[in-house]
Amino acid sequence: MTENANAKTVYFLTSAEGIEASELTEPWKAVTEAGHSAKLVSPEGGEVELVHHGDPAGTRTADLTLAEVDAVDIDALVLPGGVFNPDTLRQDKTAVALVKQVHEAGKPVAAICHAPWVLVEADLLRGRRATGYTSIETDVRNAGAEWVGDQEVVVDGNLITSRNPDDLPAFNGAVLEALEHGGAAPQG
Repeated sequence: MTENANAKTVYFLTSAEGIEASELTEPWKAVTEAGHSAKLVSPEGGEVELVHHGDPAGTRTADLTLAEVDAVDIDALVLPGGVFNPDTLRQDKTAVALVKQVHEAGKPVAAICHAPWVLVEADLLRGRRATGYTSIETDVRNAGAEWVGDQEVVVDGNLITSRNPDDLPAFNGAVLEALEHGGAAPQG
């Protein structure tokens, strides 16, 4: 971890299972290696189960339960994908409300792969540009977003979206840029 005088706290919001491992661990590593702190939040706390393309890939221990989190403490929010993880989160009214609060505070909200489903549920995509896993294109379009399927990462204001684990380097870079600039990553 490098020393960072402008260190921020990045929260990673997941359900209890079905989290695509690389979409949690690689952004986590990028954030902490840049000198920021990272916290894992899940609705019930405890162990969360990771997967690698559906196969078990270990566990991580949540730092906080969703009830213990206040949006004002969050400098940026990352929503890892997997199929089951965001599908479960979008059904949790408290999780959806937190995502909406962080977004409305102008703080970065980053979602990769299937995680834009949570952004759909929070009604954050209307009139925005976004991407995600190819199978959620119709959902994203129906939520009022312009689908951008040919870019590794799409930054629209304080929303950051990416398509899949192959896009993690670009996704991680956009998250770090947003942290450095106190909100939205600069668009290039």
